[in-house]
Amino acid sequence: MGSYLLEIEGCSMNWRIVVRSLKNRDMQKRLGIVFGLIVAFRFLAHVPVPLANPTELKSIIEGVVSSSDFGGFLNLMSGGALSQISIVLVGMSPFITASIITQLLTKAIPKLEELHKDGESGRRKIQQWTRIVTVPLAIVQSIAFVYILQQSVLAGSTTGSAQSTPWQWVIAVTSMTAGSVLLMWIGELMTEQGIGNGISLVIFAGIISQLPTTFGTLISSLFSTAKGQLSVFGWFNVPVDPTTFWLVLAIGIIGLLLLYMLVKINEAQRVITINYAKRVAGNTSYGGVKSILPVKLIAAGVIPVIFAVAFLSLPAFVGQVMKVMPGANATVANNLVKWFQSPTAKNFANGDWTVMIYPVLYFLLVIAFTYFYTGIVFNANEIAENLQKQGGFIAGVRPGATTEKYLSTTVNRLVLFGSIALGVIAIMPFIMDYIFAQLGLSISNLSIGGTGLLIVVTVGLETLRQVNSRALMVTYDDFDVDELGGSNTKKRRLLKLKFSKLRRAKG
Repeated sequence: MGSYLLEIEGCSMNWRIVVRSLKNRDMQKRLGIVFGLIVAFRFLAHVPVPLANPTELKSIIEGVVSSSDFGGFLNLMSGGALSQISIVLVGMSPFITASIITQLLTKAIPKLEELHKDGESGRRKIQQWTRIVTVPLAIVQSIAFVYILQQSVLAGSTTGSAQSTPWQWVIAVTSMTAGSVLLMWIGELMTEQGIGNGISLVIFAGIISQLPTTFGTLISSLFSTAKGQLSVFGWFNVPVDPTTFWLVLAIGIIGLLLLYMLVKINEAQRVITINYAKRVAGNTSYGGVKSILPVKLIAAGVIPVIFAVAFLSLPAFVGQVMKVMPGANATVANNLVKWFQSPTAKNFANGDWTVMIYPVLYFLLVIAFTYFYTGIVFNANEIAENLQKQGGFIAGVRPGATTEKYLSTTVNRLVLFGSIALGVIAIMPFIMDYIFAQLGLSISNLSIGGTGLLIVVTVGLETLRQVNSRALMVTYDDFDVDELGGSNTKKRRLLKLKFSKLRRAKG
């Protein structure tokens, strides 16, 4: 059954199968749990940290966020938790950092690598250590946020929070740490449902929640006629701002092209045919069938982008802490904030070469994390060993070490192209910012919005793919190969024959 389902999973998304799967109680339960957890996350994003005068405090923070590109980026990634001073303000950053640390140690320390290869029990131990490391990281980041809040944002304010007692700040740090750990638990519960990566879905939900505000600002700018109206060939005027209209149109067209490229790159895969040797036991024969091993162009999905963004946000965060620390090197602090925050068209227009540091590092980190995470999710040695144990082989390739080398070479070639393509798409908003700067135009938060769009699209595609796979599993008994559609009649007939044989054997 596994090999046949594997062949079908390579087919395109089929909404009829997904709709039919919604009648299945297990599918309803899984989707209900995921949606319920997303609602719980959005509820937590509006629960404020227990400090004095939360309304005035919120207005002060919103002013700081709107005036800072780095603050706007943190607010986007936290799903608005920063502007709300929510208990989930720290977000998934400690868990992502802990995951990077444990995965690096797994590759560097042989004993941890052996533990990872031990199977599910070993991976559970490593996951438990990741959770343990997350807690002190969440505490450190919570203290840093509170320190920045106390020393810079609330200094001289009338909220009374700047004169809060140490005990109140301890409560604030505890609540923010608990919120981060709670988010980690919510993400893991989502992952367990098998219809998406929990970390990605939490970040996805946070970014999506900011869309109404973004679209509202864009629409208000578009229909503002303070600078004139759009003239259509001199025949009549349309009550929209001409500059904003053409900018939105250009960004929309480029965005659709990038979206098309991103979908194609995410769906691209190399199909390797696996043959199984025929075995006879008594009067029954086993094997003698063919299956496929689909190797995706970007097997790591959106994780490299999330890891790269989280990694680049750390130096800027350290710089923000250093700026409010008495006796700290102000030059180093300012440079960290300047170099490691997402540049805008205004920054590019200044002609300072340091604005290129962030995009270049972003591009290189996306490539590096794509290779790194692909090595985790696609273990060529483990796959080669399993194929050899099951009597499977690749035509023209000897089982064992030769198969492992063949798979590693194939994956590395795919990842080279896929990572570069993903990196180019990731920095495309910065390229557009640079072009707009040369044209004398400026659009705020274009690069921030581009990063958010990249994450949203990639997570959406990956989640739909897993929903489709789960739908195929729950509707297997009444599955009709003709529903796959497509023009390959021979392939559909072959799959239909295989399913009929499998059902007769099962019956």
